[in-house]
Amino acid sequence: MPPALEVKNLVKKYSNKTAVDNISFSVKRGEFFGFLGPNGAGKTSTISMITGTAKITSGEIKVFGHDVVASYREARKKIGISPQEFNVDIFACPRDILYFVAGYFGIPKKERLDRIDVVINELGLKDYADKKFQHLSGGYKRRVMLARAMIHDPDLLILDEPTSGVDVELRHDLWRILTDLNKKGKTIFLTTHYLEEAQRLCDRIGIIFNGKIVSLESKDELIKDGKSIEDHYLAQVSGQRNGGI
Repeated sequence: MPPALEVKNLVKKYSNKTAVDNISFSVKRGEFFGFLGPNGAGKTSTISMITGTAKITSGEIKVFGHDVVASYREARKKIGISPQEFNVDIFACPRDILYFVAGYFGIPKKERLDRIDVVINELGLKDYADKKFQHLSGGYKRRVMLARAMIHDPDLLILDEPTSGVDVELRHDLWRILTDLNKKGKTIFLTTHYLEEAQRLCDRIGIIFNGKIVSLESKDELIKDGKSIEDHYLAQVSGQRNGGI
């Protein structure tokens, strides 16, 4: 049985700049995987190639065995993406946003309406489903982005900074929601600058720096010496900046 995500010798170049430099890793089915790194490290370029919004320079990506280039439609149906930016119609309400995206994935009308109700209830959006997106708080905007990612019931959720700009209480609510989704079998691929978040949620963590994977370990292995994920992250990044470990 193939893994949820398999990345082999992946390279992304923009003119003379190499954003992703021959990386390889896989994410197991049902795993909560953290993908960490500073701004400009290659995280967004990697996600863009996984979801098909950026062209692969060389290498291979498979999602549940489906090649993201050769079998784009099959691979894309397996993925739900919650990007860092709010790339939605801010004048639309969450219910309409979800209706449109469900239609994009070919969900029939009756099934679409039922699925929207399920997701709205699951994410605590019932009181906000018919309010304009622009009037929602940052935390509820993030919930809408997660709901949009979930609407077609994908097996792999890719979450790019899902709690950015969210207050502490709502962040903990989102952590609970994500933990519940993972327990129900969803594979989650998370990028975050909140290292406490990675330590709280993730089973395994990869760190990327200057386009290269510099660390790939289970959380238990990383913290067995009593140090936090933040300690290991800072050691890796500072070591790379100082010429390698």
